[in-house]
Amino acid sequence: MKKMSVNDAAEYFGVSKEAIHNRIRRGSLQSVLQEGVKMVMVDEKQAKTGARKPAQQRGTAVNNDRYYKLLEEQNKKLQSRVDTLENETRSLRDQKEQMLIEEREKIEKIYKEKDEQLKNILSTISSQFMLNAPQETAIEEEMLEAEIEPKIEPEPVEASKVISLKKHLKQYDFSEKKIKKITAKFKKSAKKDERIIVVGKKYYIDTKKYDYSDIIG
Repeated sequence: MKKMSVNDAAEYFGVSKEAIHNRIRRGSLQSVLQEGVKMVMVDEKQAKTGARKPAQQRGTAVNNDRYYKLLEEQNKKLQSRVDTLENETRSLRDQKEQMLIEEREKIEKIYKEKDEQLKNILSTISSQFMLNAPQETAIEEEMLEAEIEPKIEPEPVEASKVISLKKHLKQYDFSEKKIKKITAKFKKSAKKDERIIVVGKKYYIDTKKYDYSDIIG
């Protein structure tokens, strides 16, 4: 028989001190008082059986260490992956913002060019209309002078540069079907033909500057 203290017995068997006291009370372990200290009596068979438990505890501790290390490694990998994803997300967000800025600039440029083009067209038409007014007055004055002095020939009045397509076609003896066909040609060529001026849904032509026989003829 081998004598050991309750603490030593608990460590030896791999249990708590309370468990040793319970075994003593149940009679599965014998104890004696030695100089006022309770000593546990352990036979060889119990010693062999109990000796395995500390080794098992050591094995469990080793396994726990490995498990914790594995968890730490996995945690590091996950953290690295999270950082990578955050960087990729930030990069994609920056690219998206840059694309939106570029698209907005393109749209603003297109509208600005359209506005300038429309202003030029309106300015041209307005100036031509203003020029036409005094010409009509001049014609009336010349006709009056011609009535008073028949021998004086009126000076020729310069034709208007810009005129609406509808008004221009009225000068010809075209049928309604022919006029619709010509208008359809102008509508089809308006986007790519610089000779055609478009204001809203109306088409204007410059008969002095351009020849339109390829479309009207």
